[in-house]
Amino acid sequence: MIDPTQPYASERSPVCADNMVATSQPLAAQAGLDMLRRGGNAVDAALASAITLTIVEPNCNGIGGDSFAIIWDGKELVGLNGSGRSPARWKTEKFSSLDEMPLYGWDSVTVPGSVSAWVAMSERYGKLPFDTLFESAIHYAEKGFQVGPKTAYYWEKALEKFKDYPEFCKHFGPAPKTGQRFYRPEAAKTLRDIAATKGESFYRGELAAKMEQAAIAGGGDLRASDLAAHQSEWVKLIAQPYRDVVLHEIPPNGQGLAAQIALGILQYFPVAELDSVESVHLQIEAMKIGLKTVYEHLSDLSTMKVKPEDLLDPELLARTANSLTDKATPLPPVSLPVSLDTVYLSTADENGMMVSFIQSNFWGFGSGIVIPGTGISMQNRGSGFSTDPAHPNCVAPSKRPFHTIIPGFVTKNGKPMLSFGVMGGPMQAQGHVQMVQRIFDHGQNPQAASDAPRWHLDENYVVKLEPGFSADVAEALKSRGHKVEFDADKVLYGGAQLILNTEDGYVGGSDHRKEGMAAGY
Repeated sequence: MIDPTQPYASERSPVCADNMVATSQPLAAQAGLDMLRRGGNAVDAALASAITLTIVEPNCNGIGGDSFAIIWDGKELVGLNGSGRSPARWKTEKFSSLDEMPLYGWDSVTVPGSVSAWVAMSERYGKLPFDTLFESAIHYAEKGFQVGPKTAYYWEKALEKFKDYPEFCKHFGPAPKTGQRFYRPEAAKTLRDIAATKGESFYRGELAAKMEQAAIAGGGDLRASDLAAHQSEWVKLIAQPYRDVVLHEIPPNGQGLAAQIALGILQYFPVAELDSVESVHLQIEAMKIGLKTVYEHLSDLSTMKVKPEDLLDPELLARTANSLTDKATPLPPVSLPVSLDTVYLSTADENGMMVSFIQSNFWGFGSGIVIPGTGISMQNRGSGFSTDPAHPNCVAPSKRPFHTIIPGFVTKNGKPMLSFGVMGGPMQAQGHVQMVQRIFDHGQNPQAASDAPRWHLDENYVVKLEPGFSADVAEALKSRGHKVEFDADKVLYGGAQLILNTEDGYVGGSDHRKEGMAAGY
């Protein structure tokens, strides 16, 4: 067997090209690049990469998950919310005796939205036939693929977690080792069905019937009518100025608002020296406010009690910035569940189209529910609801839950500048802030910004510093009242993929904390 360890430090170089794909898995990156070479655009490339990722990185996403996208179509930015709703049979009272939502099993399963997102993006923007986008994914599912080292590691950990879910163990077991070939013929058949019917089978046909049958057999509430009622939604993005650029995020139910609140506060301070105690302290304090605000108020947009634009009111942000001091502000722990398992990718083509895309089953493989004979691993995004009836995110019928996954996009003077994301639960909003500051305040290239050591604010507001941060900065943060720990666990700090638009072409970066790559021509 191949030894998966990498004992030597390595430096990745930024990739420069007219056409670009950056993903968390090399096979998926090549699938996207192949679409560009065959005359497709950035949307075709993004979809081929995303569909391939459901096969080759199943520990972080799947056919039964959700997706979001931000697309620069050459003239304007558009957003797509591809997240699903709770079953219509879910009543608040069903979960009222629980302190928190179930993490696994049918009572965590919401309608999968990714397939509808693929269809919507292809129909509106794609140049290639829909079934062409599935070729690489079907090839790897049928012919097998060699499992990467990080995927193998998390795959093995997951099997122990899902040992009581026989269909999961049947489809995904035994856990493959690094470099071992793995086959998913049932998933290949499902992908062929989705490709041939443009998703109709998944939401209104044979696959929908199979999901309903499995739910009934397992005591779940998902029904074919829930699937038939689902549709992805094109949305108007929320724009937040930061100095001379603008950060765009999908509106709630996603947590992008947290990054915008933090940057909206930070813009009132002069640019501090890179990685200095003053810089890191202010970022952390602003991020505390952003995260706390999101966890208190965020929900499906139709059920929020405050408007997102009210939380981004310039006078409110200015007053909040004025309230910050050189001391850490104690805040209570956050309460909504988050997960670190997601895939993010970015694509760009020579005609100027850029795509920021994210996809997830939530907690790794998801709920543990695999639909017999299909290879569909159902997401457990329902665990993102609150059981508190007073909270706007309280579980209810046909409602979208709080979502951690957020694609990001930056413009300047109305022109596209950066398509980017940082997968990893609460690290996503924190990562957006760190990437924007590094690239636009300090001029770092995307790979350098990704490679740099990160800070991570955990659910108890302990500041985790990645090795590479100065010990002097750590001590200075402690003296300001922060709880600080060095932590080498790379999963805490997420995985970034970035494509920067420059006068001479694109510059891409891919996180060394993941298996992926940026590639172009």
